Amino acid sequence: MQKSALLVPLGQKVKNFYIDSASLRWMLICFFLIGTVSCGDFSPRGFKPIGANVTPIKQLQAQPKQKLNTVYIQGKVERTIPLVKRQAYQINDGTGKIWVVTNQTGIKEGKSVVFKGKVRYKSIALGGKDYGDVYLEEE
Repeated sequence: MQKSALLVPLGQKVKNFYIDSASLRWMLICFFLIGTVSCGDFSPRGFKPIGANVTPIKQLQAQPKQKLNTVYIQGKVERTIPLVKRQAYQINDGTGKIWVVTNQTGIKEGKSVVFKGKVRYKSIALGGKDYGDVYLEEE
Protein backbone atom coordinates (compact mmCIF):
# COMPACT_ATOMS: atom_id res chain seq x y z
CA MET A 1 0.00 0.00 0.00
CA GLN A 2 1.40 3.39 -1.02
CA LYS A 3 1.53 6.09 1.66
CA SER A 4 1.68 9.88 1.31
CA ALA A 5 3.22 12.19 3.86
CA LEU A 6 1.41 15.40 4.86
CA LEU A 7 3.22 18.68 5.25
CA VAL A 8 3.61 19.78 8.86
CA PRO A 9 4.24 23.35 10.01
CA LEU A 10 7.83 24.02 11.08
CA GLY A 11 8.57 23.49 14.74
CA GLN A 12 5.99 20.74 15.31
CA LYS A 13 6.98 17.16 15.94
CA VAL A 14 4.87 14.48 14.38
CA LYS A 15 5.41 10.76 14.79
CA ASN A 16 4.81 8.63 11.72
CA PHE A 17 1.64 10.36 10.53
CA TYR A 18 0.68 9.06 7.10
CA ILE A 19 -2.49 8.99 5.02
CA ASP A 20 -2.87 6.25 2.46
CA SER A 21 -3.47 7.30 -1.15
CA ALA A 22 -7.10 6.07 -1.23
CA SER A 23 -8.04 8.24 1.76
CA LEU A 24 -6.20 11.21 0.28
CA ARG A 25 -8.00 10.70 -3.02
CA TRP A 26 -11.42 10.68 -1.27
CA MET A 27 -10.56 13.82 0.70
CA LEU A 28 -9.58 15.63 -2.51
CA ILE A 29 -12.76 14.49 -4.28
CA CYS A 30 -14.92 15.71 -1.36
CA PHE A 31 -13.04 19.01 -1.26
CA PHE A 32 -13.56 19.46 -5.01
CA LEU A 33 -17.29 18.60 -4.84
CA ILE A 34 -17.92 20.95 -1.90
CA GLY A 35 -16.10 23.73 -3.74
CA THR A 36 -18.07 23.13 -6.92
CA VAL A 37 -21.46 23.02 -5.21
CA SER A 38 -20.73 26.15 -3.19
CA CYS A 39 -20.32 28.10 -6.44
CA GLY A 40 -23.80 27.11 -7.65
CA ASP A 41 -26.85 29.36 -7.61
CA PHE A 42 -29.86 27.75 -6.00
CA SER A 43 -32.15 30.76 -6.31
CA PRO A 44 -35.69 30.34 -7.71
CA ARG A 45 -34.61 31.88 -11.01
CA GLY A 46 -31.87 29.28 -11.31
CA PHE A 47 -29.35 31.60 -12.97
CA LYS A 48 -26.16 33.01 -11.61
CA PRO A 49 -25.26 36.19 -13.48
CA ILE A 50 -21.96 36.27 -15.32
CA GLY A 51 -21.21 39.56 -13.62
CA ALA A 52 -22.69 42.70 -12.24
CA ASN A 53 -23.35 43.99 -15.75
CA VAL A 54 -26.16 41.51 -16.61
CA THR A 55 -29.39 43.49 -17.03
CA PRO A 56 -32.71 41.92 -15.98
CA ILE A 57 -35.16 41.78 -18.89
CA LYS A 58 -37.86 43.38 -16.73
CA GLN A 59 -35.68 46.49 -16.47
CA LEU A 60 -35.34 46.69 -20.28
CA GLN A 61 -39.11 46.51 -20.74
CA ALA A 62 -39.88 49.11 -18.04
CA GLN A 63 -38.90 52.03 -20.28
CA PRO A 64 -39.11 50.69 -23.83
CA LYS A 65 -38.49 53.94 -25.71
CA GLN A 66 -35.46 54.92 -23.66
CA LYS A 67 -32.21 54.54 -25.57
CA LEU A 68 -29.82 52.25 -23.75
CA ASN A 69 -26.22 51.43 -24.38
CA THR A 70 -24.99 47.93 -24.96
CA VAL A 71 -26.38 45.47 -22.41
CA TYR A 72 -25.89 41.83 -21.48
CA ILE A 73 -28.84 39.52 -20.86
CA GLN A 74 -28.84 35.96 -19.61
CA GLY A 75 -31.63 33.40 -19.72
CA LYS A 76 -33.04 30.30 -21.35
CA VAL A 77 -34.15 30.02 -24.96
CA GLU A 78 -37.93 29.45 -25.08
CA ARG A 79 -38.71 29.86 -28.77
CA THR A 80 -36.84 30.09 -32.06
CA ILE A 81 -37.88 31.82 -35.29
CA PRO A 82 -35.80 31.68 -38.48
CA LEU A 83 -35.42 34.99 -40.33
CA VAL A 84 -33.78 35.84 -43.65
CA LYS A 85 -30.02 35.41 -42.98
CA ARG A 86 -30.69 35.80 -39.23
CA GLN A 87 -32.31 34.05 -36.30
CA ALA A 88 -34.61 35.27 -33.50
CA TYR A 89 -34.67 33.70 -30.06
CA GLN A 90 -37.10 34.42 -27.24
CA ILE A 91 -35.12 34.57 -23.99
CA ASN A 92 -36.63 34.21 -20.50
CA ASP A 93 -34.59 35.17 -17.43
CA GLY A 94 -37.30 34.75 -14.81
CA THR A 95 -38.10 38.48 -14.73
CA GLY A 96 -39.46 38.70 -18.28
CA LYS A 97 -39.08 37.68 -21.91
CA ILE A 98 -37.38 39.43 -24.80
CA TRP A 99 -36.61 38.58 -28.42
CA VAL A 100 -32.97 38.57 -29.53
CA VAL A 101 -32.11 38.99 -33.22
CA THR A 102 -28.73 37.48 -34.08
CA ASN A 103 -26.62 35.87 -36.80
CA GLN A 104 -26.04 32.82 -34.57
CA THR A 105 -27.80 29.65 -35.62
CA GLY A 106 -28.29 26.27 -34.03
CA ILE A 107 -29.09 27.37 -30.48
CA LYS A 108 -31.59 24.85 -29.13
CA GLU A 109 -34.68 25.58 -27.02
CA GLY A 110 -34.04 25.14 -23.29
CA LYS A 111 -30.37 26.11 -23.54
CA SER A 112 -28.98 28.77 -21.16
CA VAL A 113 -27.41 31.63 -23.09
CA VAL A 114 -25.86 35.07 -22.66
CA PHE A 115 -26.25 37.76 -25.33
CA LYS A 116 -24.62 41.17 -25.71
CA GLY A 117 -26.45 43.72 -27.80
CA LYS A 118 -28.30 46.99 -28.19
CA VAL A 119 -31.87 47.42 -27.07
CA ARG A 120 -34.18 48.43 -29.90
CA TYR A 121 -37.84 49.42 -29.96
CA LYS A 122 -40.16 48.61 -32.85
CA SER A 123 -43.35 50.64 -32.94
CA ILE A 124 -46.48 49.02 -34.37
CA ALA A 125 -49.37 51.46 -34.56
CA LEU A 126 -52.87 50.01 -34.96
CA GLY A 127 -56.04 52.04 -34.50
CA GLY A 128 -54.19 54.92 -32.91
CA LYS A 129 -52.57 52.69 -30.29
CA ASP A 130 -48.93 51.68 -30.06
CA TYR A 131 -48.42 47.90 -29.80
CA GLY A 132 -44.64 48.07 -30.14
CA ASP A 133 -42.16 46.06 -28.15
CA VAL A 134 -38.47 46.03 -27.25
CA TYR A 135 -35.98 43.52 -28.60
CA LEU A 136 -32.23 43.03 -28.45
CA GLU A 137 -30.05 43.19 -31.54
CA GLU A 138 -26.85 41.28 -30.95
CA GLU A 139 -23.62 43.07 -31.79
